[in-house]
Amino acid sequence: MIVLTKMNNDRFLVNFSQIECIELIPETKVVMMNHSYYLVRETAEEIIQKIAEYTAKVEDIHRIISIRDSR
Repeated sequence: MIVLTKMNNDRFLVNFSQIECIELIPETKVVMMNHSYYLVRETAEEIIQKIAEYTAKVEDIHRIISIRDSR
């Protein structure tokens, strides 16, 4: 899950694997698989960076667990 900011500055968590697309209207529109959407303050590049950082963190945890299980 990643943290995004709505236009009214409320922060919320999004399951990024449920994002269908990100539309670049003057705002950033995050469209979910169920076709609901959120207008957020983050740019598309910032959202992609948050997803990449979260994914890298999860992969690091998986790697540490896998290494410990192999011993």
